[in-house]
Amino acid sequence: MSLLLTGGTVFSNGRFENKTVAIHQGRIVSDSLPTEGFSVIELNDCLVVPGFVDVHVHLREPGFSYKETITSGTKAAAAGGYTAVCAMPNLKPVPDSAENLQVQLDLIRKDARVRVYPYGAITKGEQGEALADMEAMADNVCGFSDDGRGVQSEEMMRAAMRKAKELDKLIVAHSEDESLLTKGWMIHDGDFARRNGFIGNDPASEWKQVERDIQLVRETGCRYHVCHISTKETVELIRAAKAEGLRVTCETGPHYLVMCDEDLQDEGRFKMNPPIRSAEDRDALVAGLLDGTVDCIATDHAPHSAEEKGRGLAASLNGIVGLETAFPILYTNLVQTGIVPLATILNALCVNPRKIFGLPGGEIAEGGIADLTVLDLNRPHVIDSRAFQSLGRATPFDGWGVSAAVAMTICDGEIVYSDLQKQEESV
Repeated sequence: MSLLLTGGTVFSNGRFENKTVAIHQGRIVSDSLPTEGFSVIELNDCLVVPGFVDVHVHLREPGFSYKETITSGTKAAAAGGYTAVCAMPNLKPVPDSAENLQVQLDLIRKDARVRVYPYGAITKGEQGEALADMEAMADNVCGFSDDGRGVQSEEMMRAAMRKAKELDKLIVAHSEDESLLTKGWMIHDGDFARRNGFIGNDPASEWKQVERDIQLVRETGCRYHVCHISTKETVELIRAAKAEGLRVTCETGPHYLVMCDEDLQDEGRFKMNPPIRSAEDRDALVAGLLDGTVDCIATDHAPHSAEEKGRGLAASLNGIVGLETAFPILYTNLVQTGIVPLATILNALCVNPRKIFGLPGGEIAEGGIADLTVLDLNRPHVIDSRAFQSLGRATPFDGWGVSAAVAMTICDGEIVYSDLQKQEESV
């Protein structure tokens, strides 16, 4: 497919420019070339950006296809503007060997609508007791993670970091010290929990393990990325580690940036791990995004069945969906309010994830891959989970009014999602 995107603003290399983008055979080409046979798409002042990348997505297949499939999850990604996702390994079988990973790779090759980069597990079965066969998987994974569980043993994490350093791969850590958790926790351990009689999750369960792992990074020289950070203490630890020159990066989620525990309702769509924390934690995360401490915004898209999410805060499984709401929520609540510049949000969605994980793209330049997202910044609507492409429906943002939308997603030069207001023309 050959496409000519006209009438829009292009974001690349930190700048916004009015120009045409020409796409041919999956690559961005010079718009001075003859354009006979190109499909001309009038963007009507939309914004063209490098395709979003989500480095923290649960596609649930193989093993849990009643929650999500490669097909439904990547359709949701495309609808959310994502041209690439990194798929977490809490699957069945767990990708802890080349053989188990191949099951997932075959499904990706057959069914994915956007680029999918799988993780390999850090430990066998994500049980924390023996290292996975990291070397055998290294060429086919974006990094190693036991997401869903923190690696409890310091010696095991040390061994994993040494192996990852040898392989030049990232350790991507779900940081959670289980010894600091209260059984049956529901939400953040703060004033709201105490007022309303909820069992709380101690923020130290996150930042204490981050503190341990940063010390291990000093020892091993490993590249270390922290998943879904949620506490002000974690922000401070990562800020200090970066200032020290350690190879430490991190992500947070849209829900941690725009909500606090005072916004919670006793419904499963507000239940996730780590939990939404205090206003002070939220503000620290925003400050970290502004000063570069927080590198990426990742959704931790984690679909479950309606029954699994229908048991309130006490008994619902942890996890919400986020691919189809991320940009509208971030733009409406952080950019339009003047809290965070648009370029900062875009770098956290488009550019930084690619730099950290060594993924292609990130610029809109001649010769580059044609992975692009078109954004309509003037599309007021109400988030309705019933319209999601994802099989999951549990989102705390259901019913929120937003002012922007993803208008089109192009992956490898092909339109994988389109909701432009005007029809395309052919010339």
